[in-house]
Amino acid sequence: MHLYELPLAFALAGLALYTVLGGADFGAGFWQLVAGKGPRADEIRDHAHHAMAPVWEANHVWLVFVLTVVWTAYPAAFGSIASTLSIPLFIAGIGIVLRGGTYALRAGTTTRGEQRRVDTVFALSSLLTPFALGTAVGGIASGRVGVGNPGGSLVSSWLNPTGIAIGALAVASAAYTSAVFLSGDARRQGHAELAERFRLRALAAGIVAGAVAAVGVVVLRFDAHHLFTELVTGSGLPAVGVSLLAGAATLTLVWQRRFEPARYTAAVAVAATIVGWALAQNPLFLHDLTVREAAAGHDTLVAVVVAVVAGGVILFPSLALLFRLTLAGRLAAAVRAEAHHERLPPPPAARGAGRVAAAALVAGIGLLTIADAPSAHAVGVACLLVFVAFGFRAAVP
Repeated sequence: MHLYELPLAFALAGLALYTVLGGADFGAGFWQLVAGKGPRADEIRDHAHHAMAPVWEANHVWLVFVLTVVWTAYPAAFGSIASTLSIPLFIAGIGIVLRGGTYALRAGTTTRGEQRRVDTVFALSSLLTPFALGTAVGGIASGRVGVGNPGGSLVSSWLNPTGIAIGALAVASAAYTSAVFLSGDARRQGHAELAERFRLRALAAGIVAGAVAAVGVVVLRFDAHHLFTELVTGSGLPAVGVSLLAGAATLTLVWQRRFEPARYTAAVAVAATIVGWALAQNPLFLHDLTVREAAAGHDTLVAVVVAVVAGGVILFPSLALLFRLTLAGRLAAAVRAEAHHERLPPPPAARGAGRVAAAALVAGIGLLTIADAPSAHAVGVACLLVFVAFGFRAAVP
């Protein structure tokens, strides 16, 4: 892998994480919208609302991360995307703002009627945002975004068969992953009947998402033939296979009521679609722009790679701890325990890890900055990953 490809790999990883984690939040809004009326419907809405509470803001970190990396490392492509797809991106932004506002307002409602109205706005924005983002991805995938300001039609670049198909797939996938996650959450909290209701929703949504994906492949056959060919016979085929296997495994696990492993296979199924798209479109970034041509200068790319890896020392362990405590139901207990925890000096092993982390950081920056060979860049990235591992060990003994 060349240096100019590394930031894009980071951005795609962030996009996959946002599709899975943020998508699960959007899907929770979908289930609130179709819950119906009555006490059982209120249970679904309340469960979806409370399940998102610890993580809904943290999940948007990945969207900010993707935008920042692409903006910095591939400015020409970012400018073309932001101008050509300004309408769906603006719609998605409005949806995110409405979701955040209504989620916060729900705590101030005094009647069930007020709560349902707030939930309705929240749910509609939860459908609007993934659909709009999906149409934007469809515009890029179908080659309707080129270099320029704008680099294509402001309307047909995203309102086209591929864009609509991917937008619908984004909504269906969000509902599917959310139902799987909410089933496991209800089971852990001891709500067996509620878990069963979400289990049935997960099975139905998984079948619908698979059908939408199949229709999307047919649409690509006629609307984006090159992408279709690479997905079914070319470099994207392995990822498509992984997605199919993971999706089938998820449905099997949900059928068997094994919700925790189903959570991970569902994430793999959704993330593999992002990988398949990236592999199928490589080496093109936009219709008439390759990844190499879109990349910023060498020094900028090195700075982006170092900043991302260094930030990972803080971000990944923090998010891992948040999700681990949330899934185990120990978040509040951990906060109380930390309040009474006495800070101890780091042990000798932690000090040694700090020295290794410092050496790895210097070596990684040096290899990425001075050397030109792809093999040296690969070693440099490996050194930075060593820095992440030992840096976290030193910071949190």
